[in-house]
Amino acid sequence: MLPDFRVRQRDYLLEIARAISQELEIDKLLERILKISAEMLAGQAGLISLRAGDGGWKIAASTGIPPALLRYLDPLLAEIPDHEDPARFELPELNRLLQRVARNASLGLLSGVGLPLIARKKVIGVIFVFRGYSGGFSREDLNLLQSFADQAAIAVYNAQLYTQVRKETQRLGTLLDSIADGILIFSPDHKVERASPAFGSMYGQPIEKIVDAHHDEIIQLDQITNGMTLEDAEAGGWPLTPTATFYVEGDLKRPGQTGLPVGITYSPLVAQDNSLLNIIATVRDISHFREAEELKSTFISVVSHELRTPVALIKGYVSTLRREDATWDRAVLDDGLMVIEEETDRLSEMIENLLDASRFQAGGISLKLADLSLAELAKQQAERFQTQSDRHKIRVDFPEKFPIVLGDQDRLTQVLDNLISNAIKYSPDGGEITIQGQLQQRHVIVCVADPGIGIAPGDMPHVFDRFYRTSEATRKTKGAGLGLYLTRAIIEAHGGRIWIDPKRKAGTEICFSLPRPES
Repeated sequence: MLPDFRVRQRDYLLEIARAISQELEIDKLLERILKISAEMLAGQAGLISLRAGDGGWKIAASTGIPPALLRYLDPLLAEIPDHEDPARFELPELNRLLQRVARNASLGLLSGVGLPLIARKKVIGVIFVFRGYSGGFSREDLNLLQSFADQAAIAVYNAQLYTQVRKETQRLGTLLDSIADGILIFSPDHKVERASPAFGSMYGQPIEKIVDAHHDEIIQLDQITNGMTLEDAEAGGWPLTPTATFYVEGDLKRPGQTGLPVGITYSPLVAQDNSLLNIIATVRDISHFREAEELKSTFISVVSHELRTPVALIKGYVSTLRREDATWDRAVLDDGLMVIEEETDRLSEMIENLLDASRFQAGGISLKLADLSLAELAKQQAERFQTQSDRHKIRVDFPEKFPIVLGDQDRLTQVLDNLISNAIKYSPDGGEITIQGQLQQRHVIVCVADPGIGIAPGDMPHVFDRFYRTSEATRKTKGAGLGLYLTRAIIEAHGGRIWIDPKRKAGTEICFSLPRPES
């Protein structure tokens, strides 16, 4: 019977040699190796324990071992001390431990056979089979078993490498799929091998239409403001080193859409023999940077212009009134001092608006909420502004028992001030300005309407932006373009919203809503 068993051992060895060279799934591979090991050694149970790269042992596969015994073994294996030479110290200790467990757990009925798994001179694990007799092995048997263990170790090592590479590939794929910037991976001949979803969103096309396309089909830039194209870079000898990256900015052409301002960083992936493997392009949407630059330019232009006028007036009147060669009567002095006072107030208001804009942008303004009557507040502001203009009639129209709201009185006064002053400013021919209150189930609405110059449809989406002024307003009135921006910020801080009625045919009607208190 023994010779037949040895024949089967050789057959198992040939079978495992074929099988393990094809299997790269680590769990399936370990199960197959353990099953064949138990059959070869006529075992009743077995396990495979693998050593972590940084030390420590853990059971990776088992057969025929009760779960309770596995739970008992796991902490024992974890306590085996690490050693710089695990083949000489850790493996013998592991073998003694499992032999002792085999004898104790079976009351001396089982013994154990351990086959170390060593690949590339590195201990990666051990196969341990429990069997019911203690018969020895001939030298030929031991050679066969060691050959089997060596092949199994190589297979496990390869499977571990495959698992590691697969995890890294999945990690890279997850990174590409989640990163906000667009990523394109090109082959050396400039064909797209991979495109991230973020780039597909930027470009406005599904990834399937981008992959396999040529670089020049996808990356077409207008108005290049910085850097050079890939073609120009390669004409100059790029890439010279593995770290040779370059950057270019321009408007990316997109099918059926307007150009998108982007910044593209090209990086080479170079092999050890200095051959080019891939070109990695990182595409970033720089629209916000462009907008920030434009906003900065607008801010400097508007503020410098708006500050220059009152400062010039103040300086002019002060210089005139201080002249020693002239004597001014009281009326002239009062007129000059009134202009100085008005322009100083205008400067103070502009500075305060700029500070408010910065605070709102940084989220640094807190509201002092209290119960207040919008109807009463609107009436007070209408009376105040009515004394400042005899060409306009300001009418207040609120339903009876208009509900009390929770709000910051100073800030909501600022809102009404901005809306009423704009209504007067942009109605140079006079007319009726109405402040109307409306009730909805969950909100109250206040609208300020004027018969003035109106707002062009193209300007409506932008009038609440910082420093934005329509061409008509810029030409005919003074201002820094902050009033409506602050108005929107205050209303939104109260949990409301503000809008322009697009259906109004003459003049302008701006409405805002605030949450209605729960009954």
